[in-house]
Amino acid sequence: MSTQGHTWARQVKKEDEEEDPLDQLISRSGCAAFHYAVQECMAQHQDWRQCQPQVQAFRDCMSEQQARRREELQRRKEQASAHR
Repeated sequence: MSTQGHTWARQVKKEDEEEDPLDQLISRSGCAAFHYAVQECMAQHQDWRQCQPQVQAFRDCMSEQQARRREELQRRKEQASAHR
């Protein structure tokens, strides 16, 4: 018997399995609450167009986090150059 439809159901994690790298990235970014808001909206409405405020807030948070990360990397690069 073949199954139809999608296979989006998340597998139950075994205790020894590692967390998904994308989930780790979002958690470390400080933007997890915005990500969960997008997920909740999508679950409720099943239409991404109705979730644009949540998507935009998540996008803004991730953009700010990426800018902070770039600044930190630049600062470290400059410090390493100064110590040579």
